[in-house]
Amino acid sequence: MKKLLIFFSFWFCVVTLGAQNTERNLYSVAFYNLENLFDTIHDTGKDDHEFLPDGSYQWTAKKYEAKLQNLSKVLSSLSRELVSEGPAFIGVAEVENRNVLVDLVSQSAISNYEFVHYEGPDKRGIDCALLYDPKQFSVTSSKLVLSTPFQGDTVHLTRGFLIVDGQLAGERVCVIVNHWPSRGAKSPVRVHAAEQVKALKDSLMREDKRLKLIVMGDMNDDPMDESMQELGARKYAKEVKKGEFFNPWWGTLEDKGVGTLLYRGKWNLFDQIVISKPLLKAKKGLRYDHNEVFIRDYLIQQDGKYKGSPLRTHGGREWLNGYSDHLPTIIYLRK
Repeated sequence: MKKLLIFFSFWFCVVTLGAQNTERNLYSVAFYNLENLFDTIHDTGKDDHEFLPDGSYQWTAKKYEAKLQNLSKVLSSLSRELVSEGPAFIGVAEVENRNVLVDLVSQSAISNYEFVHYEGPDKRGIDCALLYDPKQFSVTSSKLVLSTPFQGDTVHLTRGFLIVDGQLAGERVCVIVNHWPSRGAKSPVRVHAAEQVKALKDSLMREDKRLKLIVMGDMNDDPMDESMQELGARKYAKEVKKGEFFNPWWGTLEDKGVGTLLYRGKWNLFDQIVISKPLLKAKKGLRYDHNEVFIRDYLIQQDGKYKGSPLRTHGGREWLNGYSDHLPTIIYLRK
């Protein structure tokens, strides 16, 4: 009996240590379109008048504080079931300025995060940014590359390409955060955005052929659309060639019917995170493990006109006190 107890004690220790090691060796990164994170103060030269106290949304300090609290609830929950520390970094879109990011990371639930942000040229004032946990991801360099217009179209400009280079789990990882032109523009405008990102990828990988590169953002296109094909984002891992990306969200949408935003009863998956071949097929170090659309009941409208859709901040001009019209996406990396 004594030998049996010793055996089970040894087995329990091995299993427990194994589970702890597995957790320590798993990392996550995420993307979330925050849907119009505006403060209540007018930014000179920007068309932010809707989101002022006297604007069409009657955007008051009370509503702004509620938005910050709601977003921090979501951001602090991402991947926590599998990675107790949460994402190493989170790309975000639709932030108005540095001030809203300061206010966001001042929320107690996500006060461990810092951010990288550059003021972009968008006429409404919305930018991309990267939130990061400095205990997991150390930033070594960053820059915003401004986009060029498609055939002189300055109305539908991409909000710039935020490139952040750093160290994750002792390895170099580079991320490009995007927010491509909306569906108000035709497909060639987003294809043009993809061409620019592809050129940035080529430049980065000429310097480092083994670069573990992540491209994330609200692409305003689905994984199988022309723009993502121009980028070289493939559905199946076995199809990925040198200089191309693996896009796990293609199967998520096409095979599982899971998306990140609902439009006229149809799910789309615009919020994508694609990875370069060295991160997909690494023989050692960080390697892609799996992906997840972060879906929780509280993020979904439970009744009314928008039932089944992500619970957003406004429905028309009515304040719903929700989160975003998009759901977050996550990928997991194993060391």
